Amino acid sequence: MASNGYFGRGLRELFSQIMSLSRKYQYTMLADKGMNGFTEGEGLRCGEEDTVAFFGEPGSYTEQASMCALGESCNRMSCSTFGAVVDAVETGTAKFGVVPIENTTTGDISDLYDLMAEHQVYPVAEQVVKIEHVLAAPAGATEEGIKEVYSHPQALMQCSGYFAKRPELLQRACSSTSGCALEVANNNDVTKAAIASEAAAKRYGLTVLRRGLNNENINSTRFLVLSKEAFFVKEADKVSICFEIAHESGSLYRILSHLIYNNLNMTKIESRPIQGKQFEYRFFVDFDGKLSEPAVQNALTGIKEEASRLKVLGCYKSFV
Repeated sequence: MASNGYFGRGLRELFSQIMSLSRKYQYTMLADKGMNGFTEGEGLRCGEEDTVAFFGEPGSYTEQASMCALGESCNRMSCSTFGAVVDAVETGTAKFGVVPIENTTTGDISDLYDLMAEHQVYPVAEQVVKIEHVLAAPAGATEEGIKEVYSHPQALMQCSGYFAKRPELLQRACSSTSGCALEVANNNDVTKAAIASEAAAKRYGLTVLRRGLNNENINSTRFLVLSKEAFFVKEADKVSICFEIAHESGSLYRILSHLIYNNLNMTKIESRPIQGKQFEYRFFVDFDGKLSEPAVQNALTGIKEEASRLKVLGCYKSFV
């Protein structure tokens, strides 16, 4: 009865939606009332006998986040890469690992998404730390005399306004802000400076030449606390998942509709290319809720039925 392609497509969409609603209702009855292998716990426990792995050298923002989230009594182990933090947690060398995941100025730190998808580690908490970069150099240096600036690529981008005013400065990317502070201190060259936290500058004996290098005063980074154990605290209110879907029209829409029909608020979506597959992507989604809630269980049942792969990354208390 559809006289042209436009109405034909509309009718197909209408009846597809009717069938989709039927399937979603069936998923609410079929939903496994378990929690995808997760258990509910009392809270994070980290004592003097426990080790926390964190990204960067001592004095890093990540170490600061680990102290805020887990207290200061744990043993701390610095790691030069995100992969090293994940390995320490997965092998049991560390009880928890702390890594940055997102910055308000420069966005996602996407390498970590791939690691969480491929390894058996789970975010159990998040912590937000305000980022306040300083320009630090060895004793005797002056801001006018600096020729090279070392920092993590994210920090360099977060201070792009400063470099726009001083285009003659050479930018040197390093693995972490605290590692750059340590390298500048070891070089003891008054023409080289680091962009790092004031805590890192103080730790490595550097002189602060300028504060407030950030482009934005609200510059903050969100950090995740990772665990080998799949659990969530009673106060948890955010779920993170990743999934893979068929490379065809409407597939992402159909998956996300399970959140809509279960009245779940999606707070974030990110796509990452799947290694070994040309132009195919894995999606990472955060939404409000807790794994023990029926609406969340219903949504995950539906997504699992229609996605080619689903992994529940974690359930944790949102900082915001």
